[in-house]
Amino acid sequence: MSRLGSIGGRLYRGDVSFDFVGRRRLWYTISGLILLVAVVALGARGLNFSVDFKGGSVLQFTDHQATITQVRSAVTRAGGGPDAIVQTVGSGAKSSWRVQTGTLSNTQLFKVQDGLGRAFGLTNSQISTSSIGPTWGSQITDKALQALIAFLVVIVIYLSIAFEWRMAAAAFVALIHDIVIATGIYALAGFEVSPATVIGLLTILGYSLYDTVVVFDKVRENTAGLLGSSRSTYSQAANLALNQTLVRSINTSVIALLPVAGILFVGAGLLGAGELKDLALVLFVGMLSGTYSSIFIATPVLAQLKERDPQFKALAKRVALREAGGRAGKRAAAKTTGKPGTKTAAAATAVAVDEAPAGPDAPGDDFDAEDEAAAVPAGRAAPRGTPGPGARPGPRQQPRRPGSAKRRPSGKKKRR
Repeated sequence: MSRLGSIGGRLYRGDVSFDFVGRRRLWYTISGLILLVAVVALGARGLNFSVDFKGGSVLQFTDHQATITQVRSAVTRAGGGPDAIVQTVGSGAKSSWRVQTGTLSNTQLFKVQDGLGRAFGLTNSQISTSSIGPTWGSQITDKALQALIAFLVVIVIYLSIAFEWRMAAAAFVALIHDIVIATGIYALAGFEVSPATVIGLLTILGYSLYDTVVVFDKVRENTAGLLGSSRSTYSQAANLALNQTLVRSINTSVIALLPVAGILFVGAGLLGAGELKDLALVLFVGMLSGTYSSIFIATPVLAQLKERDPQFKALAKRVALREAGGRAGKRAAAKTTGKPGTKTAAAATAVAVDEAPAGPDAPGDDFDAEDEAAAVPAGRAAPRGTPGPGARPGPRQQPRRPGSAKRRPSGKKKRR
């Protein structure tokens, strides 16, 4: 745990950084392949809707000695149709048979119930029956679609007001990504879609959106006042925000997936709770997809939309020029290091000489304009009485006073 906390601190400070935004083409390719498989599965296999959506009749009974072939034959002989869906619910001593047929009249339903009773030695009270008409199923389907559309519209409006339209568009893309992947996995695996599945789908969309909004809030904090400087581009600032919230996203996802996995594998697998299994399954699939989209899809899409803005294009050019200038200066400094004969080294030496402090022979404050005119412009100060041109060059030339301009003792005035 301490190591994980250390990694989180280094990610937050920017000491370690994963380039999620810069590698967005890789993430787009991976998501595109997954979406392609999901769409093909939806088109080829379709969704396995439960009786609550398409209507029909359901019979359920318990017989641990029966086989799926025997149950299907008994239903077909009793008039339940050859397309009846026969499956076991639960496991062990709590297992039971569940038979789903098309819409049957009351007479047909009672006939199938009697046929199962005679085949397996059961009374009618030991075989439960229920029927849902096609009208009720279509109403459930319409209500589910209306709820999904209303959810998406409200979310886009809220994000546009709370943040901006680009963030709303990026979050919308991530949500559609999660919906298609979740439904594609259901179609590919043949899982049954029940009303509990729809409830779970809306739940995981809210979870995915929550994770995305947390990241976007950090992005907004990091990009405040970014246009007034040249320290980083929008993509770099967004990538930093994504790294700063990465550990939090992983921790939240793991903590949320643990109880859902417990419900799915323990509650549904061992206890045989059908509706609970439907709810836990869509939650498990959707949370994995939502975590992936909030990290690899939402923020890269947002950065790509923002980089199309002319202001952020100009910012990216300024940052590129600044980085190019810094790299060129470092290369030039590396080339001239250790070469005293170069012009750069000579210039540095001259600057160091010019900035050296004056020696003890420097003139005092009473040095007048005439003395300045008689000063030798270069070379070391010659001894008194020695002509200026013969002076030996040195690090700094001190002014030479002519013989008639000797300094007078302080306090004595010139006689007239």
